[in-house]
Amino acid sequence: MLATADWQALWLTLKLASVVTVILLLIGTPLAWWLARSEGWWKAPLDAVVALPLVLPPSVLGFYLLVAMGPDGPLGQVAAALGLPPLVFTFEGLVVASVVYSLPFMVQPLQNAFESIGRRPLEVAATLRASPLDAFFHVVVPLAWSGYLTAMALTFAHTVGEFGVVLMIGGNLPGETQVASLRVFDHVEALAYADANRLAAVLLGFSFAMLLLVHVLRPGRGARG
Repeated sequence: MLATADWQALWLTLKLASVVTVILLLIGTPLAWWLARSEGWWKAPLDAVVALPLVLPPSVLGFYLLVAMGPDGPLGQVAAALGLPPLVFTFEGLVVASVVYSLPFMVQPLQNAFESIGRRPLEVAATLRASPLDAFFHVVVPLAWSGYLTAMALTFAHTVGEFGVVLMIGGNLPGETQVASLRVFDHVEALAYADANRLAAVLLGFSFAMLLLVHVLRPGRGARG
């Protein structure tokens, strides 16, 4: 059986992953659409910036985010100017850091889905006098639906598995910033391997289920006999 603190960490993890997925869905859709349609010289540098969290060590990314969200950092100063509490060592800080860290897991699947659609469906929609907004929601979104499901599943699962970034930004405060991965770390530090194994098994099963869902939702899977 999981301890109360384990359930608390799991709930906080699922809450964080849900909030981050919704935010990135709103941010990632226009960004991925712009990248899929753009042909300017700036596309390659922006693609690289979006993909940077994939290759940058979490501790490095976490360090720069910590500096940015600190009292003297740009995000910290903006929060202070708005009368908001400091972002570091708070759930809100975890959300900001996780949005940055999980950005490519939302944008890249959406960008691939948008690029695979091509321009022909939009040209047909234009001949039927559909506005660009109507064409996007009634043509692009249905055609890219598997990409949306993949992007949301990957973003959610990646946020659940975060460790280095959340530790740098949120510390390890039970009930406030202690997510499940940090709770497993605490169990291991205390040599409570049985407790660590139970919680890790929950995360392992969840991660496998999410990856299986992504595999099933891959384009073309349903057409195979």
